[in-house]
Amino acid sequence: MIALLPRLRAFARSLTRAQDRADDLVQITCEKALRNIGGYTPGTRLDAWMFRILRNAWIDQHRARRETADIADLEDSPALIGTDGRRVTEDRLHLAEVRRAMDSLPEDQRIVLMLVCVEGMRYREVAEALDIPEGTVMSRLSRGRLALAEALAAGKGRAIRKGETR
Repeated sequence: MIALLPRLRAFARSLTRAQDRADDLVQITCEKALRNIGGYTPGTRLDAWMFRILRNAWIDQHRARRETADIADLEDSPALIGTDGRRVTEDRLHLAEVRRAMDSLPEDQRIVLMLVCVEGMRYREVAEALDIPEGTVMSRLSRGRLALAEALAAGKGRAIRKGETR
C-alpha cells in the first residue's frame, strides 16, 4: 500500500485539483482500505482496488460539498543550479496549460485519461476499478484524448494570435 501512495496522490490531485484536498483524500482512502481489508481479494490487483476506493471516496466528498473546483497552482519547486531558466519557465507554463486543459475535460474522461495515460493501467484494470465496461473505458479515453488535443491546440492558437511565441 505504501508503494502505491505516489500514484494515489497523483490520481487524487487530478480529481480534486488541489494538493491539500488530494492529500486528505489519499488519507481517507488508506483508512477505508485498512478498515475494509477483508473486502480485498488476494491475488487481484491492489492498485485497482485502491483506485476504486479513492474514486468512491472522492464522489462521496464531491456530493457532500457540491462546490466548484479551484484551478490548481503549480507546485513550488526550487530551481536547480545550472538549469536553463527559460526552459524551466516554458516547461512550467506548458504543464499549467496541460493541467487547465485536463481540468476542462468532463470528469469521466479526465479520470480514464489519468488512470490509463498517467498511471499506466490497462483498459481491463481501469474498467474493474471504475466498475464500467472495457468498451466504455476505450470510448472515454478516445474522446478524452481528442478533447485534450483540441484544447491544447486551441490554447496554442490563442497564444500565437496574441503575439506570444512558444
